[in-house]
Amino acid sequence: MKITVCIGSSCHLKGSRQVIERLQSLIEKNNMKNEIELCGAFCMGNCENGVCLKIDDERFSLQPESTTSFFENEVIKRYNFNLNKKQE
Repeated sequence: MKITVCIGSSCHLKGSRQVIERLQSLIEKNNMKNEIELCGAFCMGNCENGVCLKIDDERFSLQPESTTSFFENEVIKRYNFNLNKKQE
């Protein structure tokens, strides 16, 4: 799974650094370092709603304070779904 976080100027001002740091911590805490590729990219064209990020090709916007719930509701859910698909 690839997570790309916008590090362009607008998203930087909205907290992209805090989002990245929190995602790094959550990935490590959940032993997912080998399963998730965390990347940065310049402007992804969706700056008005918060920090822009993508999981694979799906776009999201979030605030630094919503990073943990985003990780639990989107990243872990997708990870578990992909894990179950592999086991079938």
